[in-house]
Amino acid sequence: MSQTAQIPPKAQTEAPPVSRWIGYTLGALGAAFFATKGIVIKLALIENVDALTTLTWRMIIAVPFFALIGWMGYRDKRRKQPDLKIAPITLVKAGLVGMVGYYVASYLDFAGLEYITAQLDRLILLTYPFFVVLFGAIIFRRKVSAAMVAALVVSYSGLIMIFGHELQLGGADVIIGSALVLGAAISFAAYQLLAKPLIDQLGARLFTSVAMSAAGFAVITHFLFVHPLSALALGPNAMWLMLAMGTVSTVLPAYLISASIGIVGPEPTAIMGNVSPVITITMAVTILGEVFSVWHALGAAMVLMGIFTFTRAERRVQKLAQKVPPAV
Repeated sequence: MSQTAQIPPKAQTEAPPVSRWIGYTLGALGAAFFATKGIVIKLALIENVDALTTLTWRMIIAVPFFALIGWMGYRDKRRKQPDLKIAPITLVKAGLVGMVGYYVASYLDFAGLEYITAQLDRLILLTYPFFVVLFGAIIFRRKVSAAMVAALVVSYSGLIMIFGHELQLGGADVIIGSALVLGAAISFAAYQLLAKPLIDQLGARLFTSVAMSAAGFAVITHFLFVHPLSALALGPNAMWLMLAMGTVSTVLPAYLISASIGIVGPEPTAIMGNVSPVITITMAVTILGEVFSVWHALGAAMVLMGIFTFTRAERRVQKLAQKVPPAV
């Protein structure tokens, strides 16, 4: 998984035109770099590096960066609030939530890529906002509009179209891989809901540091149960891929997207994120040689159209909810 930047400083929505274009560019670049994740995993599989080993190297490389940024964030908070105290239970909760988002979701995603194409993987992952709203409706009784339901139907119709086509080619592997990646999308949606109150308490940088560190510990523990430590020794080509996974596909996009949010705000940055499936599909076809048929084109268009419509409908519901006085 994405691995994802939960670092939204206050957006400067009235930034000058030049700054806005810089923000849009940073957001698009961040989404593009995140989109390379599936391609790198597929290339690693060609080098006989399994998903868990790739995920372990991702954590080994990325966690120190996030830990450093988190420590800097904590230091800044202490300067502003010398009497700042953080309850240990809050840190424990942040660690557990981090395991959901950066261990469970990431592992399911990485494992799913052993069975399905990078294109289908990316499109399934894109549907996680549907589960965020679904969980919100069940747990917090948030409103779900007819437009949001229609958008969900459109997106999943597109996914079913691609799934049906690939099922004819890949058989049972497509079912297994799709189920794993769908589990990743559900796990990441749960992470999104659970992370929000903790980010409010700890600040985004400190939360991300704690969450990533805890997930890194879980990943490495899992690895040591399955493989000997010597399995981390890889050939030169594989090591270059591991370095790319930890930096280009994880750390760099996280902070590019954070910078974009800081300049233009979360909504424009999220819209720029829609370039990610296009990048993934292009790289999957050109680098991996994956098939891109008319069914893929129609299905991808439906998924993207549904997600775009869903996002707009969700924002309208949120704005209406803000205008309604709370019940007494």
